[in-house]
Amino acid sequence: MLHMETLVALLPMILIFVVFYFLLIRPQTKRQKEVQSMQNALERGDSVVTIGGLHGVVHQIEDTHVVLKCDQSLLRFNRSAVAEVVKKANASFEE
Repeated sequence: MLHMETLVALLPMILIFVVFYFLLIRPQTKRQKEVQSMQNALERGDSVVTIGGLHGVVHQIEDTHVVLKCDQSLLRFNRSAVAEVVKKANASFEE
């Protein structure tokens, strides 16, 4: 059985771990799940911003990639490069 001094010595370490979990680890995993679901819900015509700051419109969606239309250029990115959806697509998307 643990001695009382050992338990008292370990208590601050346990408390620090619990605080780190609730202040850092848990919110980060929640944010990662939200970003993952946003990237999975991308649709053709969505206006998006990449992690590099490029603004474009989703032109085509592949398994792990997305093609963005920026002015007259078509650029291919990993789906994970999409940081946020600025505006969801309308019901009818015109090229």
